[in-house]
Order: sequence, then structure tokens, then C-alpha cells
Amino acid sequence: MIHDQAEGLRRKLEEASNKPIQAKTISFVSGKGGVGKTNISVNFSLELCKQGKKVLLIDLDIGMGNVEILLGLQAKRTIVNLLQDQLPIYDIMELGPNDLMFIAGGAGLTDIFSVDQDKMNYFLAQYNNVLASFDYIIFDMGAGATQSSIDFVLASDECIVITTPEPTSITDAYSMIKYIASYNRTLPIQLVLNRSDNLKKGKTTVNRFQKLIEQFLEIDVKVLGILPEDKTVTASVIQQTPFSISNDKSSIAKSIKQLVDSYLNRKVETSIKESSTFVERLKGLLTIKGR
Repeated sequence: MIHDQAEGLRRKLEEASNKPIQAKTISFVSGKGGVGKTNISVNFSLELCKQGKKVLLIDLDIGMGNVEILLGLQAKRTIVNLLQDQLPIYDIMELGPNDLMFIAGGAGLTDIFSVDQDKMNYFLAQYNNVLASFDYIIFDMGAGATQSSIDFVLASDECIVITTPEPTSITDAYSMIKYIASYNRTLPIQLVLNRSDNLKKGKTTVNRFQKLIEQFLEIDVKVLGILPEDKTVTASVIQQTPFSISNDKSSIAKSIKQLVDSYLNRKVETSIKESSTFVERLKGLLTIKGR
């Protein structure tokens, strides 16, 4: 039944690909692991779907990805199949809750970012095929960044950095933002503080962090929102059911909704990138690096 639904949705998406719509690409990143980045990207994507948006979530934490686990699903194919078996991108998409489409990370590659030129060109050609089928394409990046993976972030329309109030997490998030800014100072970056046990303290923390970034990096990072510490998250992980679905009345689910509302209602300066797509920007970055 689910397979039939997925096939039907894939066909609709392929038909929609003829429309002149360009999906916005968002990279979810963190300076370190264990800050809840994947859980946020999954529930953020599901909430976007609830609000009528067409979303494709791509797990780019190859070999370590948890997107399908958090969704309580088992992907038949992954992004590894796209690259190694030259499958069409629509064939590796899986159907999740709320009509969310996702691509699992899988295993068998060290990472997607260091594949040879032919495989990368194939990926970019396939990615280009789906840009018109979605409103948003979300990358759940691996924790931290490498010289290879940073290109995917830099080519995105915007970047959302996840951190927690712990000093080590803040320090790692600062390092991540500094690393991004060393390559691109105009990429719109937004900050989400996760697992805040006190809203007032959380606001103080992010405001100080924001001023620190402005003072030393001389870039403007927006605060997208603050998410509370909530036992619902642990329970949803154990049950392998996203909390925005299993417990939409919980404080964390309400906060995710507010986060998405805030995201959809704010304006981001993207005029510099309006004339180019993610694929064109990534090709440009790879050309500069001789790939």
C-alpha cells in the first residue's frame, strides 16, 4: 500500500517537474554531533508539509544518517544507489508521513562529497531534475564540516545552524559559522538553540552569541528560534515516530510549528543568488577547486 502511494506520488512529482518553480535549498548543520540536528530537520520538514509545502529531505550524513530511523521507516534504496547504480533520483525517493519525500543516506561510501567527477555530475544532473517538483529541498548534513562537504552548504540558498546552550556546543557552532563565513560572507545563516530548559536564559544565550558573531566575524546571523528541553523527544526517538506527529500538543511540537511559522513569515536577503540555482553554484565551487 505504502509502495503504491510512493509510486503515485513520484509520478505526480515527475509531472510537476515541467513547472518553472525552483526549490529553495536549505542546509541544516551543527558544529558537533548530539545536538538534535536530524530530529529538528525531520520535524521541521514534516511541519512544512503540514503547511502545504512540497518538501524533499535528503540525508547527507552518509553511513551515519538517522532520518529513516526517526521516521520509523526502512528505505529500499539510498543515495548510494543513485551514485553507484546510476538510478534516477525519483527511484530512490521514499514516502514519509505528511507526504514528505526523503532520500536515505545509506552506507557503502565514505561520503558523497569526495566521489569522482562522473558520479558528481550524475548527481547534479539528477538533482536538477527535481528542483521544479518541490518548494523546499532540505539537506541534513553530517556534524561538523570538511573541505568537501562545505561546498554543499555554500551552494545552498541558506543555512540553519543548530546548537544547544552548553558552552562546548556554542563554541563548536561558532567555529562552524566562522568556517562558512571564511568562504562566503553573504550566505544567509540562521541560528536555532535547542534543548533550552529556560526560555529567558535561552534568549540571553542566543543574543550574546549573536553579538559575539557580529563583533568578531562581522556578519549578521539571525536567530530563527529557541526549542525547549522536552522528554517527548526521547520518547519519539524510542518509538521511531516524529514528535510533530505522535504528540503535536507537546511543547516541542508547538515550538517546531512556531519555528516554521517564523521561517515562512520572515524575509531573507537572497537577491545575490536569485539568478543562479544550487546546481550552478555547486558546479562553480567545484570548478574553482579543480573537480
